[in-house]
Amino acid sequence: MKDGLFPLQATGIRIYIDAVDALSDVVQSEETMDIRTCRLLADYNTQTNAAMNSIIRSLSPAGWKREFQGYFSSIQSLCNHIYICDFNWLKRFSALRTYQYITDPVFENELNFGATVLEEIEEYISKREVFDKNIIQFTSELKQSDMDRILTYTDSHNVIHKRLFGGLVIHFFNHQTHHRGMISIYLENLKIQNDFSNLSDML
Repeated sequence: MKDGLFPLQATGIRIYIDAVDALSDVVQSEETMDIRTCRLLADYNTQTNAAMNSIIRSLSPAGWKREFQGYFSSIQSLCNHIYICDFNWLKRFSALRTYQYITDPVFENELNFGATVLEEIEEYISKREVFDKNIIQFTSELKQSDMDRILTYTDSHNVIHKRLFGGLVIHFFNHQTHHRGMISIYLENLKIQNDFSNLSDML
């Protein structure tokens, strides 16, 4: 079908993707995203970044910027990409309703996709630590009723989307995990052992 809602089964969670302009603000479904999962993933993000960044802190400037065969070709570019995407997703999420986390002055800025906003390792780590606290605050403010609502947002190509809010929050955390995996591969190419991504240690 070209129009309508299409259910996708992903790890037992039904995610609805819309392809119509007129869409209800709330999706009526048998299953829903769980805010407890979102809060667990926020804690996981903070702890995993801390473990990963303790390794990144040991890199030389050359290791931080070394070019590899990847779309984001250095650890620096990956860290920038994750940070910028996290920043813009939290700004998008604030359009759903009033949240307090968005009053942080950091969100008065505009960060463009593809930009390099974090030049040095210590600058990156300092800003990442602060921003991870924003993510924790965001998930602490979530209500279960938020998860079944539809968020309308404009992407980096000026395309308007309407998506299930809870699904977007899961995408937000999954995106971080995906690119941290790339950082792990680059660290291995630098002959640096790393093992910072074990979610089961938190369960």
